[in-house]
Amino acid sequence: MGNEQSNELLQEDSKGKKKGINTFVLLFAVLVVMAILSYILPAGQYDRKDVDGRSVVVQGTYHLVDKTPVDLFHLFTSIHQGLVEAAPIVFYIIIIGGMINVMNATGALNGLLSTTAEKLSKRRLAFIAILMLLFALGGSFIGMAEESLMYLPIIIPFALALGFDAFTGCAIVLMGMSIGFTTAIMNPFTIGLAQGIAELPLFSGLPVRLGLFIVVYIAAVAFVYHHANKVAKDPSLGIWGDRRYEGVAVIENIKFTGRHKLILLAFVGAIVCLVVGVIKFGFYMAEYSGVFIIVSILFAVIGKMSSNEYIDKFMEGAQGILSGALICGFARGIVVVLTNGNIIDTILNGAATILEHTSASVCAAGMFVVQATLHLLVPSGSGQAMLTMPIMVPLADLLHVTRQTACLIFTLADGIGNTILPTSGYFMAALAVAGLTWGQWAKKIWPFVVGEYLIAIVVVVIANIMGYGPF
Repeated sequence: MGNEQSNELLQEDSKGKKKGINTFVLLFAVLVVMAILSYILPAGQYDRKDVDGRSVVVQGTYHLVDKTPVDLFHLFTSIHQGLVEAAPIVFYIIIIGGMINVMNATGALNGLLSTTAEKLSKRRLAFIAILMLLFALGGSFIGMAEESLMYLPIIIPFALALGFDAFTGCAIVLMGMSIGFTTAIMNPFTIGLAQGIAELPLFSGLPVRLGLFIVVYIAAVAFVYHHANKVAKDPSLGIWGDRRYEGVAVIENIKFTGRHKLILLAFVGAIVCLVVGVIKFGFYMAEYSGVFIIVSILFAVIGKMSSNEYIDKFMEGAQGILSGALICGFARGIVVVLTNGNIIDTILNGAATILEHTSASVCAAGMFVVQATLHLLVPSGSGQAMLTMPIMVPLADLLHVTRQTACLIFTLADGIGNTILPTSGYFMAALAVAGLTWGQWAKKIWPFVVGEYLIAIVVVVIANIMGYGPF
């Protein structure tokens, strides 16, 4: 979910052993660097004013203040302070983790995917298009990421049975997920958090993201189908990896029952409630959490779970996502150090000084490049939002880039990076499950990814020119 459960950024060495940098270690290293910078950089502040209920940086008011460097003890207390400040988001993520695990425990999602793959087994284009749509919707609405790993052993054998290669089966899942995260129609872990920090209405600007979803989806399906069709005609063009799935029978079809349909219908109903709640009643984290708890109970009732089983599954899901939730607190601790050391505005002033004499369009493009670079270092979707958006939002204000554009920049950089950057834990884990190396995957996917990055820059520039808002 939002890259959260993958604490370790996995990669395979020549002996097949896992190596990696723990995300918490990486964030703590950043925390230490920021604390050191509080001794080196000049302390400074911008004046801020309230505009329609949101705090806005006043351009031209940066001034030096007394240094307040963060000592060793307060470096550690900043972690606790970050967790406290991020508490609404931390608990929101934990509740979502519990809800999704209860839904998964009912078998509804497994039944939907297995039945869909079975019915489309003789229709090649539909097989690719519909399955990619399902994974894209999962990524875009519930931030489904690590959960996709368990479907690779199902989808890849089906793809091989149709005459495709291992790359095609893996791409259906990974590129499908990427579509969802890149466009983030209502992803609570990415656009939800980013807009909350930017003080924007939750899930506002949806028509643009929906339009992007359609465009990116069509392009991704065309890319995968073009490759798959070539492989079907000439298997020598295929990317087979270690061929671990060759000769493996497709997993027996899981029956998609009426009970499963009711569970998925309840989930769709919950999404509709959230949309109406945001538009009509100003729903936020507490209300969202309440809706997810209610729908998780409905899942249990429809799925005929006992109360004990429901609690066990909910807690299991909450436990599974806990590390990702805590990443938000750690990332917020970095912002606490920057704030307490009075250097966050110094960094803003430096960035603004570099870009202030360029057009707003160049500034928007520059912000995208910065965000895409940061994604390499902090691949966690929500962790990256908590770390970067407190800086990117006031920077956007200073550079006359709309806050909504800043949020769009974040989701685009996050989603595209998830299909190519080797620091993305669930991405590398997926390649390992598929039996593909990063080199095999990257050699095929890089032209599409480069195209995505270039188009994303154009999109954010156009969005800012159009005043993508509400602000």
